[in-house]
Amino acid sequence: MTVKTTLSLPDRHHRFLTEKVGQGMFASQSSAVAAALEQMIRDEEERDMALGTLAGEVQSRLQTPRKDYVEGDDAFAAARSQLQTSRKT
Repeated sequence: MTVKTTLSLPDRHHRFLTEKVGQGMFASQSSAVAAALEQMIRDEEERDMALGTLAGEVQSRLQTPRKDYVEGDDAFAAARSQLQTSRKT
């Protein structure tokens, strides 16, 4: 279903839409706005998925017993050693 609506756009946005339609990137200003909205929807879905994944990882790590924690210095010791060795050569 298509719904007809009226939008008010700043001059800058109107010029941009008109330019893109004129370049043949979109069939009409309506299709350009629809494409922009579709991109916003995809961006929001991706952000929600990423945040959900991050929240799940945080919850998982909260279940890690304290005895299994790794000290920061220990976690990066090998990388620091490798960096120092590569800087000498």
